[in-house]
Amino acid sequence: MTSKDPTPRIRKSPEQVRSAVHQAVLDLLSDPEGSDLTIPAIAQRAGVNHTSVYRRWGSREALLADVVVTRLERDWPLADTGTLRGDLTAWAEAGVASIRKPEGRLLVRAVALSMPGSAKALGERTQHFARRIHAIERIRDRAAARGENPPPLDQILDQLIAPLYLRAIFGIDPPASGYPELLVNRLLGGTGPSPGADIS
Repeated sequence: MTSKDPTPRIRKSPEQVRSAVHQAVLDLLSDPEGSDLTIPAIAQRAGVNHTSVYRRWGSREALLADVVVTRLERDWPLADTGTLRGDLTAWAEAGVASIRKPEGRLLVRAVALSMPGSAKALGERTQHFARRIHAIERIRDRAAARGENPPPLDQILDQLIAPLYLRAIFGIDPPASGYPELLVNRLLGGTGPSPGADIS
């Protein structure tokens, strides 16, 4: 340990290393002074050796993609409400809640930062979006099994998922109320949000 690396390091389990490194990434992304998001800086913040980070993830981009996949899978669960409309609304509500959080905005920034990079980073991102699509397909399959007529996958992506990601990418908060219902109503047809709902 040198004067440039004052963070004491103790032996951590692989899961402790992963958790500490993930948190270090989020801390550095949220730093208002714009901390340098490099592997050495992340490792120092996490209190681990930078070689451990390289050995596990291989590149900064792959690490960022892993953080995104892990956190969004945790914060964007798949509900089973018994109806297509209910399932899609619940899923959109979870998405809105996720991107309203400061951490959700950081994850979107992490996606942008991970766009260039290794095949491993590409694989992590592909895995994340594949899981999003798989979740939608499960909603569609359940609806079809109940005798409902779900819209095509591309239509759900364009009219329900894309608006949420677009708002997150540009840092635009979803409306205070009624937005998930508005998106689902536009997708499936039906009445709009309740009177007075803020949809601007």
